[in-house]
Amino acid sequence: MADAAAGYGDGESSGLHQVLGVRDLTFFGIAAIIGAGVFSSIGKACFDGGPGVILLYVFTAIACGFAALCYAEFASTVPVSGSAYTYSYVAFGEIFAWIIGWDLLMEYAIGNIAVAISWSDYFTHLLDSAGLHIASWLTMDYSTAHTGFTEATTLLASGTSLSTMDASLLEVSCMEWGTANGRSTDDI
Repeated sequence: MADAAAGYGDGESSGLHQVLGVRDLTFFGIAAIIGAGVFSSIGKACFDGGPGVILLYVFTAIACGFAALCYAEFASTVPVSGSAYTYSYVAFGEIFAWIIGWDLLMEYAIGNIAVAISWSDYFTHLLDSAGLHIASWLTMDYSTAHTGFTEATTLLASGTSLSTMDASLLEVSCMEWGTANGRSTDDI
């Protein structure tokens, strides 16, 4: 609090202005809590979990509500900017605050990666349904394709044919990695 009064926080001397209202902050909080998982994994979760997924979402919503109340309590107790870094600095000290700060940076970076993967999958399906097909090897990372190719060639060497293989990522990655490297599907 002394740092904030001395101008190191979001006090009057720092020049930060409060421009976000309750509605804006509520939507920011919902967007941060929900993330991309609800969009990318809801179908598989419902298929595997059945009607129990509804209870999972209810329990998760309650837990997220408690997390939001904790952040509200922290914000009213320590009214300076800095989020979880500042709260952990006040409660536990500088080393824990430093760890929490780096955890937040990694969380947001990995969260953005998950969102990008999810939305790129949606985008390629949208283009497919519009009649514009993007080759699978352009939408797959090298290591997945190479691993699939290696596993498929091992299965082929043991006598398994491509037609009897699981028509999943293994076969697709085998074909795409092989054709991307200048081979025909007959060579594979």
